[in-house]
Amino acid sequence: MRVVFSPKPRGECPGASSCGHSPRQHEEATMPDHRRLGRELDLFDSDPLMGAGLPYWLPDGAAVRHTLEEYIRGVERRAGYQHVYSPVLGKRELYEISGHWSHYSEDMFPPMDLGGEQVVLRPSLCPHHALIYRSRSHSYRELPLRIAELGTMYRSELSGVLGGLTRVRAIQLNDAHIFCTLDQVADEARAALDLIRAAYAALGIEPVRYRLSLPGEGGKYVVDPAMWQRAAAVLTEVLDQAGVPYESVAGEAAFYGPKIDVQIADSAGREATLSTVQVDFYQPERFDLHYVGPDGAKHRPVMVHRSVIGSVERAVAHLVEKHGGAFPAWLAPTQVVVLPISDAELPPAAALVERCLDQGLRARVVGPEHGSLGARIRVARLVPYQAVVGAKETAADQVAVRLRDGRRLDPLPSGEFLARVRALVDAHGTDLWDDQTQE
Repeated sequence: MRVVFSPKPRGECPGASSCGHSPRQHEEATMPDHRRLGRELDLFDSDPLMGAGLPYWLPDGAAVRHTLEEYIRGVERRAGYQHVYSPVLGKRELYEISGHWSHYSEDMFPPMDLGGEQVVLRPSLCPHHALIYRSRSHSYRELPLRIAELGTMYRSELSGVLGGLTRVRAIQLNDAHIFCTLDQVADEARAALDLIRAAYAALGIEPVRYRLSLPGEGGKYVVDPAMWQRAAAVLTEVLDQAGVPYESVAGEAAFYGPKIDVQIADSAGREATLSTVQVDFYQPERFDLHYVGPDGAKHRPVMVHRSVIGSVERAVAHLVEKHGGAFPAWLAPTQVVVLPISDAELPPAAALVERCLDQGLRARVVGPEHGSLGARIRVARLVPYQAVVGAKETAADQVAVRLRDGRRLDPLPSGEFLARVRALVDAHGTDLWDDQTQE
């Protein structure tokens, strides 16, 4: 039997009435913080022996992460992306060609000597995808070619900036690279922005602003003014046509090209970039990428880098704070909790959980051994659907449904309940119930 943990009271300051803290300190203490919530809700944790910036995921957190990753893969498949896997290591020479070694080495881990070669933990997936593209010849008829991967990359972050899931050293990135013709670039960048906006609607995320990130002063950026101008013009057109307000900010571009950054903010108002769309003329040239055009000659493709939810870690951190652990039903670690009123209803409750699992729903039984019905309802308050099963419901093959928002539904046939929950989960929305909800 699974142990059910009751989340600790959130945002309480011990002895708040007499602790001497200022009202501002009390306000900050009650703000949702994904680090505290992640531990209280048993989503993730860390251990000094694993190292700073290297959190591990507990079963409930792993369920959220897995569901988020599968959702993104499904969105990408429907949008014509092909998924690949690539190694987390590469030879130093690979990153010298890509430009990372000369422009980004301060954020990379030191090389490792192996058999007379130096290999590096990758700081980015784009060089690997460029090699995958280069491994086969391509015709213009194949373009745009969209390659996607949920892959790990590594950043040598200083200990002082690490925090929870927002700044980590091993990053699971939702990354993709589109290889296309110059005429296709704007459409592909626009479609990528549309994917981001649709995913935010499903996740209940609201961007605080859009940013056109441009190069700044210094040697951080590739020197090619014409290239920067062309790429920035494409992204400006995409933002203008999308009709979203944005601002141009110098010094925030990638070293190889400008980007659209979709900005989010935490409960304290601190901004971070979650999603990006980038136009890259630089790496296709560095890797000598080409396709055969309708004239039979070789032509250089353009790379569009895009990430729908950015790093899985940062996305989950934001979702934890945004929803306070009350995730949208499709993303919740437990979607249905079955509450038998007495021991006599334990067998039908277990059977209902099996039916949930057969429907692909995450469900569990919390029986009377965990306390009174009221106490169990309070413990399960973050679960979207609470199915109460008593003698009356068992006899009629029904469930008495409580929704997380406090609504109670008239008893429903268990089959209808499961079908409606499954439909809501499949819709990837934020509504708990449909228009036919009984009050």
